[in-house]
Amino acid sequence: MTHQIRSVVRGTGSALPERIMRNQDFQGIVETSDEWIRQRTGIAARHIAGDHETTVSLAEAAARHALAAADLEPADIDMIVLATATPNNTFPASAVQVQHRLGIPHGFAFDLQAVCSGFVYALTTADLYLKSGMARRALVIGAETFSRILDWEDRSTCVLFGDGAGALVLEATAETGADDSRGIIVSRLRSDGAHQSKLYVDGGPSTTGTIGKLRMQGREVFKHAVGMITDVIEDSFAAAGVTADDIDWFVPHQANRRIIDASARKLGIAAEKVVVTVDQHGNTSAASIPLALDVAVRDGRIKRGDLVLLEAMGGGFTWGAVLIRW
Repeated sequence: MTHQIRSVVRGTGSALPERIMRNQDFQGIVETSDEWIRQRTGIAARHIAGDHETTVSLAEAAARHALAAADLEPADIDMIVLATATPNNTFPASAVQVQHRLGIPHGFAFDLQAVCSGFVYALTTADLYLKSGMARRALVIGAETFSRILDWEDRSTCVLFGDGAGALVLEATAETGADDSRGIIVSRLRSDGAHQSKLYVDGGPSTTGTIGKLRMQGREVFKHAVGMITDVIEDSFAAAGVTADDIDWFVPHQANRRIIDASARKLGIAAEKVVVTVDQHGNTSAASIPLALDVAVRDGRIKRGDLVLLEAMGGGFTWGAVLIRW
């Protein structure tokens, strides 16, 4: 029997800032209401980083929880890929800072920037490194502090986002390649830079020399989201030889409840198979999928052998999907 290298999930972890900001807390900051936010987004609360909390500190905490779940030590990790659009510094990479905090003197670490699709991109990248033999175990982290780049006077965007981090430990494992083999089965990534003006930050080192603030044309993003998401997922299904009925759990990027529900309906995925955390986390960009995964693993929904579908879409536009046998 032939064997192939698969990137198998060994453990998950997450970390959230201490402060919880509920919809009612925005009253007095911008003109909005709990009802307005819930109806349009499905969001009830989000976590906001305090002065002592950063992308790196949240990433480190999530990584330590994932390592504990995997029953591994930091020294067992060969590579770290950190998906973030809100790094601690312009350089060095936040991943290198996490590597140092974990006490890992070997291997390599780098950041990856694909905004809300960052975790799907990072997972795909780590998978290719593991399959190539360049590393045996990887920490894949999504961590963000989007509260630091929000315009708190723009009611259309400041209510949408939150902070947090999630992590997975991936291990290169020899699998038979049978239908029940664990690990990442297929990944599909896409981007189209023509849509930059629909979701972007209006600053940067090479342009304004400032951090800038997030700007979004919400209706335009929504208009493209469902079609792009379903196309890349249907492509993944075809490549893997599966259908929506075969999926045990759908873990989408947690941007907006309407987009999540519309995508599931279009794909024919039953509502009870969809993992939703946007109500309590808001949109945490690259952290949203690993945060949702950790919630669903720890509450017992996602179990070994389950077929799990991940998808995301973010600024750029970037989008992608990953199928994993847990």
